[in-house]
Amino acid sequence: MPAFCRSCLTRVPKQRRCPSCGSPRILDHPELFDLSIAHMDCDAFYASVEKRDNPELADKPVIIGGGRRGVVSTACYVARIRGVRSAMPMFQALKLCPDAVVIKPRMSVYVEVSRAIRAMMEDLTPAIQPLSLDEAFLDLTGTEKLHGAPPAIVLAGLVNRMHRELGVTGSIGLSHNKFLAKVASDLDKPRGFSVIGQAETMDFLADKPVGLIWGVGQASGAALETAGIRTFTDLRRWEHRDLVARFGSMGDRLYHLARGEDRRKVNAHEPIKSISHETTFFEDTADREILDGHIWRLAEKVSARAKARELAGRVVTLKLKRADHRALSRRVALRDATQLADRLYRTARGLLDQVSDEGPFRLIGCGLSELCPAAQADLSGDLLDPQAGQRAGAERAADKIRARFGTDAIVKGRALR
Repeated sequence: MPAFCRSCLTRVPKQRRCPSCGSPRILDHPELFDLSIAHMDCDAFYASVEKRDNPELADKPVIIGGGRRGVVSTACYVARIRGVRSAMPMFQALKLCPDAVVIKPRMSVYVEVSRAIRAMMEDLTPAIQPLSLDEAFLDLTGTEKLHGAPPAIVLAGLVNRMHRELGVTGSIGLSHNKFLAKVASDLDKPRGFSVIGQAETMDFLADKPVGLIWGVGQASGAALETAGIRTFTDLRRWEHRDLVARFGSMGDRLYHLARGEDRRKVNAHEPIKSISHETTFFEDTADREILDGHIWRLAEKVSARAKARELAGRVVTLKLKRADHRALSRRVALRDATQLADRLYRTARGLLDQVSDEGPFRLIGCGLSELCPAAQADLSGDLLDPQAGQRAGAERAADKIRARFGTDAIVKGRALR
């Protein structure tokens, strides 16, 4: 049985402790050294960075989010044990975890750490497909001779290096395709390393809920349940033509994923078509002030990702979803592309004003599309808003100050809503 120690990376026989360093972190699997498609997902990324920068928070519950009228962006595992979840209203989170330390997001710091992680990945393989600041797919096929070790050991070395040099931890999912690698990375968080081999794929998926499949949310999950489909075994009972007839192109995808088949490649050069963020509320809301605060936070996140990737977008989209899952969207094309949080916020807020439906809403999202290089962004002024150039300069200056002194150095009042 192939096995190695995740602490010292020594290949060892299958046993309870490493004979070299005494660590109990032994990983073994029949296909351990044959698989090369991985998904790395940082553990409670924002909270981990905050605990790294303030060691006094190490054993405390930490929530990243806005003021009492805001929502939870993420929470450390101590807070999650108490029931705190992303997108939960802050007042509810503090009822569950009254001793939590609440910290406003420092997006510029998180972007900097994300870039450092990406550089570490690039030392291992050029085949990297980022999904967000804190997760990515990696394909290490054919790299064993280069590194002198199979992908599994190299990946364990990656997360060890992240912890040692950056003070953040990550979990690895290793399998024979992207779908299963992503599923595996969630099996043993935090600091997990899970493997799904080809031989066990069908048995592993059999009793799992179809909600494991990307894109199967509450609405599509309800449609599948109406058809009597709750697990992968239920899904496998359907013929391909029947799934396609009922669910369209999604039916074809469901048929193959039900059998653990995913032919998508880890594409390092896959063009990014849009940048967006959304949040699902813990409780539906029609309060425009609360929605306004969410739009600002989402605009900041979209802006941070655009700046990190040196991209801008010409089309701004606002997405809303009612309690009955009916989706509403509004979009507008700008005269020139932008990556500025201020311009994103003001544009998306204007789109919200155009929505006559009073709600309540269960989800809100903000996005940029028709992307272009950042050098093409914000080139012309706004004749209808003489202060736009001044605010843009202030935002750029604030970005530099936050990068040096932390996001708390400058906080906008609307971020506290």
